[in-house]
Amino acid sequence: MTTTEKEDKTYNGWTNYETWNVALWIGNEQGSQDFWQERARQAYDAAQADKYFTKAERAKLDLAEILKEDLSENTPTVTGFYADLLNAALSEVNHYEIVSHWIDEIEADT
Repeated sequence: MTTTEKEDKTYNGWTNYETWNVALWIGNEQGSQDFWQERARQAYDAAQADKYFTKAERAKLDLAEILKEDLSENTPTVTGFYADLLNAALSEVNHYEIVSHWIDEIEADT
């Protein structure tokens, strides 16, 4: 592959495997799914449009940061080789893409 070619890393319609995996785990556990749906509703209700972002875009940006922080805070403590692999995988997660699905559902219902 040349430096101008970009490798396609999409997975099951998501940006990459890592993003798909996080979304899958959140969506497949009822308590987790309920928790994040409520957080999405709170983020959407609290969001305000401004001259740069719509209400939905602002909610997505805010919620993506919350999701990223939550995943970081709840990452198990590992060291060495395993820490490097875990951190590399988590750094690939597209938090904005995940929360966009939740906020888009809320917006469609309003």
